[in-house]
Amino acid sequence: MLKKLFGFDNSQHKVRTEIAAGVTTFLTMAYILAVNPSIFSVLEPMGMPMGSVFTATALASIVGTLVMAIYAKKPFGLAPGMGINAFFVFTVCLGMGYSWQFALTAVFIEGLLFILLSLFKIRELIANTIPTGLKAAISAGIGLFIAFIGLHNCGIVVNNPETLVGLGSFGDKSTLLAIIGLFICGILVVCNVRGGLLWGILITAVIGIPMGITNFNGVASAPPSVAPIFMKMEWHDIFSPEMLIVILTFLFVDIFDTIGTVVGVSMKAGMVDDNGKVDGVGRMLMADAVATTTGAMLGTSTTTTYVESAAGVGVGGRTGLTAFVIAVCFALALFFSPLFLAIPKAATGPALVIVGVMMCSSITKVAWDDFSEAIPAFITMLLMPLSYSISDGIMLGIIMYVIMNVATGKKGIKKISPTIWVLFVLFVLRYLQMSL
Repeated sequence: MLKKLFGFDNSQHKVRTEIAAGVTTFLTMAYILAVNPSIFSVLEPMGMPMGSVFTATALASIVGTLVMAIYAKKPFGLAPGMGINAFFVFTVCLGMGYSWQFALTAVFIEGLLFILLSLFKIRELIANTIPTGLKAAISAGIGLFIAFIGLHNCGIVVNNPETLVGLGSFGDKSTLLAIIGLFICGILVVCNVRGGLLWGILITAVIGIPMGITNFNGVASAPPSVAPIFMKMEWHDIFSPEMLIVILTFLFVDIFDTIGTVVGVSMKAGMVDDNGKVDGVGRMLMADAVATTTGAMLGTSTTTTYVESAAGVGVGGRTGLTAFVIAVCFALALFFSPLFLAIPKAATGPALVIVGVMMCSSITKVAWDDFSEAIPAFITMLLMPLSYSISDGIMLGIIMYVIMNVATGKKGIKKISPTIWVLFVLFVLRYLQMSL
């Protein structure tokens, strides 16, 4: 039964090892249960309750990870992705002024496109046509963006009318707690403590109790209803240029994130052939696509494969049984919503900063000695936090990439793929339309 369901082989795998791997991966990615509702909390006055977002986050993680366990039979956990949730909230809803229903519709359409792209194996083709430097810059730029959001949410970085931004007051209790939390999370991660981010968030929240910042109202209860955000699509703007831009941004970020994670963790697990091809990559990408579509229906942002799955692989997880254990852990966590929802932004903000550090590791893949690659990558990274928009960073980075390489002559023009040319034209037209 285990072999049929999860690809488990008694001669090669051990149940105890797979269970330990599943629990380990869950501990390393469970911080999303506190962080995702915290990020979406700014949309609560617009009809997106934190409790409902918590439930949607857990359910999307359960469904996505179960598909990975049973269909793909791989040891990876899925959950709403970091960075893309910030794009959903801070760019689409707050920056562009669209409703969260509009954003959910974009995620839903993106998920359907993912399914089609995965069926026809176009997803890998798209990912391969984007220059390595730009892919690395997108990941690093998102890391800088969510780190900036984390610092701003917990008061370490504040608005300043003279310099745009400035350092917050250490006399503020919330800011002080956030600084303490940053040290705690950093130390736990540096010391390679399993689930370091989750433990850092919880310890910081506990320290916030005597400071009057954390207000716990219990530990366990029935899961909050997902009804307020379930299937709340909004279809009247689906043919607008803005919807196209939002869908493309969701699409590209998820493509790079998922393929990068799947390939990287699979190589660590030894799940590649002699040519470096990942075993079962098509099924893994399909699981990710189904998870994204389901997550949108439940009421949360793009669901994706987590790089934290490497923690479970490191323990020895190799089959879908590991993913099944992760899903079970998320199911149990559903009943601890009071614990996760009581965690203040001063405790989740430091975790966002550490995640940002992890995402910036890709910057080493940029060819800094080649300015036709370095300038577009730098623009992409820099503009994401400064413009408070992931999509503007990607669009302007691609425009800059084409212009810089055209300027170098035939050699540079040959580097530009047809996909990049199409995106260049679309993005230029987009900015021309905005200026009229």
